[in-house]
Amino acid sequence: MLLLGFDTATPAVTVAVYDGTSVVASHVTVDARRHGELLAPLIQRVLTEAKASPRDLDGIAVGVGPGPYTGLRVGVVTALSLGDALGVPVHGVCTLDVLAAQAGVGEAVTVLTDARRREVFWASYDADGKRIAGPAVGRPADVAGLVTGRIVGAGAQLYPEAFGDVSGPVHPDAGVLCAVVAGRLTGAPGELLPARPIYLRRPDTAEPRAPKTVTPA
Repeated sequence: MLLLGFDTATPAVTVAVYDGTSVVASHVTVDARRHGELLAPLIQRVLTEAKASPRDLDGIAVGVGPGPYTGLRVGVVTALSLGDALGVPVHGVCTLDVLAAQAGVGEAVTVLTDARRREVFWASYDADGKRIAGPAVGRPADVAGLVTGRIVGAGAQLYPEAFGDVSGPVHPDAGVLCAVVAGRLTGAPGELLPARPIYLRRPDTAEPRAPKTVTPA
């Protein structure tokens, strides 16, 4: 099984190729404003390093958020386009699940990412890695009273007054995303999702209003 995985739901654009047992190539660039510019070159880069062509792929793994509208959409649309062009399945995973998998099992953990507007996306997991709350969005002061266990993620780092000490991981890892997909395809606990963005609120942009009628003087 050869998987191409990527996630653009956070400021990190992370891409990896996974051969079913290990990560063959991976790269990450953190730039919240250049998801559309960065993703395609990074995909080409990891495929070249893996000595693979798009036609070698057996599937696409994509983080489906939650995340800010524009960046998240770049990854999901790219995954759907590649899957359609190559005739391979596209497997979605909640981005917060990926960060929880990176944190490891053995203790409860809460993952927080930046939702902008002075809010965070969050989800909590038990010691076995099962999600027990979320995904949800809220203001840090409100979320702080709901979280359990160790706190991880860039969203928590932005608000130390609410969450205190925060440990890694900070951003999702596409190699772990691929491993999560491979595991769930072979019966590991957890849900594979359609390649559809998880939006927990309306986009930051809005449709322009109709122009005002001007009355002649």
